Amino acid sequence: MNNLNTLFNTLIKTDSQWASLALRLPLGIIFAAHGAQKLFGWFGGYGLEATGQWMASIGLTPGYLMALGAGSAEFFGGILLIFGLLTRPTALILAFTMLVAIFAVHFEHGLFLSNNGYEFGLALLSGSVALLLAGGGRLSLDRLLQARI
Repeated sequence: MNNLNTLFNTLIKTDSQWASLALRLPLGIIFAAHGAQKLFGWFGGYGLEATGQWMASIGLTPGYLMALGAGSAEFFGGILLIFGLLTRPTALILAFTMLVAIFAVHFEHGLFLSNNGYEFGLALLSGSVALLLAGGGRLSLDRLLQARI
């Protein structure tokens, strides 16, 4: 039981700085919205079936499962970031998701978003890595849980 507590404390470890909040909220909103596009077709998205077909067409197979994985990571990960719950592991999953997006979809188009490049994915990756390193910060559920354990 003591090893489990140590592991959990490591996963939620954070401090009282405000910088993570400034990253968590916009990143959480962006990720959750993009995930909702993939999963539910909200906000002008295509939904799971069509997103899966597109992913399969670019070689990410099985497309449906890839869309489910990416959409779930983004949607649920975004919600977890907004609340600052399990920030570090969530940021790790989102960073990996952005690496896949950058190299599977955008890298060949160069940096700039206007050419479908990777600059937006790189910004999301950078923010995710920053949260992976820093944790949830002030006003996070991680901080609240850390104080109670």
